[in-house]
Amino acid sequence: MPDERLRTLSPPGAPGVRVDMVRLVLVDDHAMLREGLRSVLEREPDLRVVGEASALEEAVRVVDYERPDVVLLDLKLSARSDYEGLALCAALSRAHPSIGLLVLTTFLDEHLVVEAVHAGARGYVVKDVDTTELVRAIRAVAGGDSAFDARSAAAVVRTLNGQSAHRERLTDRELDVLRLLAGGLSNKDIGVRLFISATTVKFHVSNIMRKLAVSRRAEAVYAASKSGLI
Repeated sequence: MPDERLRTLSPPGAPGVRVDMVRLVLVDDHAMLREGLRSVLEREPDLRVVGEASALEEAVRVVDYERPDVVLLDLKLSARSDYEGLALCAALSRAHPSIGLLVLTTFLDEHLVVEAVHAGARGYVVKDVDTTELVRAIRAVAGGDSAFDARSAAAVVRTLNGQSAHRERLTDRELDVLRLLAGGLSNKDIGVRLFISATTVKFHVSNIMRKLAVSRRAEAVYAASKSGLI
């Protein structure tokens, strides 16, 4: 049975040429956008969309089954949270470190760009990028390289230069999680209170501990209390 990662292209009068096939999974909560992306991307001879998902849990299942080369995902996967996509990045990065994670989103927030990188994304482009740039980014990520549009790259550079005002500041959502964490609630119970998944809570707790430079939940509560955050 032929390897589906390879396709033979046979232009008239020319011998078949084998090219590497980049297998993609699209993750976005808008079905019309996924349909449009699929239509545009599959015009390229080396790109093939093998799966789609609209939410975090569904995306994890699809990626586990399909094992694509690249996951193209939005950060906002529900009206309840702006961070489901970040939690998905972190989960997929841990489970499948070889898969290229490329964020395609409407958000151009310096904090989110950096958090996406911390969560395992290899690239970050905004949705108004032209098709040529998007395809170039997908191929770069599939090849193990990084891919950022000019604005996203500038945000990363500013952070690396220590110029980001958001670098170690807890977000409002992280503060919400931290307060409930201080009350002794589990990730599941925090998720119920904040209407987010336990996986997203786990992602926030991990970020809180990293930003507070601690390794345990109890230490995070103590450090936050000592600094007046809670």
